[in-house]
Amino acid sequence: MKYLKVIIPLSILSLVFIIDYYNKFYKPNTSFEDESIFLYVMEGDSLAFRDSISKYIKSEKTFYKAAEKLDYLENQKTGRYKISKDIGNNDIVNSLKFNNTPVNVTFNNQERIENLAGRVSKQIFEDSASLVKAFKDKNFLSTNNFNNDNVLSMFIPNSYEVYWNVKPEDFRDKMLNEYNKFWNQQRANKAEQLGLSKLEVISLASIVQKESIKVDERPTIAGVYINRLKKRMRLQADPTVIYSIKDYYKNFDTIIRRVLYRDLRLKSRYNTYRINGLPPGPIAMPDISAIDAVLDYEKHNYIFFVADPYNRGYHLFARNLSEHNRNKRVYTRWLNSRGIYR
Repeated sequence: MKYLKVIIPLSILSLVFIIDYYNKFYKPNTSFEDESIFLYVMEGDSLAFRDSISKYIKSEKTFYKAAEKLDYLENQKTGRYKISKDIGNNDIVNSLKFNNTPVNVTFNNQERIENLAGRVSKQIFEDSASLVKAFKDKNFLSTNNFNNDNVLSMFIPNSYEVYWNVKPEDFRDKMLNEYNKFWNQQRANKAEQLGLSKLEVISLASIVQKESIKVDERPTIAGVYINRLKKRMRLQADPTVIYSIKDYYKNFDTIIRRVLYRDLRLKSRYNTYRINGLPPGPIAMPDISAIDAVLDYEKHNYIFFVADPYNRGYHLFARNLSEHNRNKRVYTRWLNSRGIYR
């Protein structure tokens, strides 16, 4: 009987301990309806972490007790962590320790490296200023044969899997890796046959892309510019004039729908009405279809083209100046009839 009196209190204590242990580590402690959520953890910001985690758990008290026991609070790491529904504190902490989940960073159609950095910074932890600094690092540029004018060429539009807390330099180096993979032997050989460097191909592709949103027409437009380069004619590409205006006035948000004769005289390294050959870098980020349109350009005798007002998005092509002037009059009359003067 004496032993029974001892055993019963011990059993109760054991049961209390087991229940407390279960509640602290294994009792479901999530408070969201989705199958999983992502928690973004900032480096060294315990207040931000507390605010974030509190939205997704039922009991902060038990979570912090478990987190302390599991040595998490002193070893937090930045990242994007996936937490599943209906799990206990033990699994929540393990998720925060080991389940840093990548994000898919997507970008395209950026006009400048600053625009690209802004776009990427909205998808990862780092800010745009840190990204620009990494992208324009002098040692990196010189080592890899880029400069401030053409570094945008390194970024091939696509979707890339990276960690949310990726460092700017690591993101940049991954993009260089992807650039080198993109320029496989087949593409490199085509560029060489054209007599253009990889960077020149991308600069030309940026013009081709700006000229036409129609992917099926881009090889034809690329063929026009290849013909002009072979004849040592100036490219006289309106998109380079538009870029020159934006660059001159430092306003890349302005919308220019019509290039005027006075614009053609603007002094700029990008104005292909004034310079010979290609501009010093791309006027935008060309997508893969535009790059391949240059590499697989259509062979023809056209050296001029102008927008076709009656077939939206497409162009009228000409082999000589008289044909071109006729096409141009059609387009100019259409612009005037719509009251488009700028």
